[in-house]
Amino acid sequence: MASICEVCGKGIQAGCNVSHSNRHSKRAWKPNIQQVRAVVNGSVKRINVCTRCLRSGKVNRAI
Repeated sequence: MASICEVCGKGIQAGCNVSHSNRHSKRAWKPNIQQVRAVVNGSVKRINVCTRCLRSGKVNRAI
């Protein structure tokens, strides 16, 4: 599944795990992306959207 929101552009962010002894290892934070049927320009399409955009009402879901 895609890892980029088609509404806000949110994607994977990289960083480090830091242990108690201050050792660093790479890790990634992935957004919660859902594939939904939404109304886009008057037609129904499947788009990849993060749950933050769904919850805030930025997407008109197709019923």
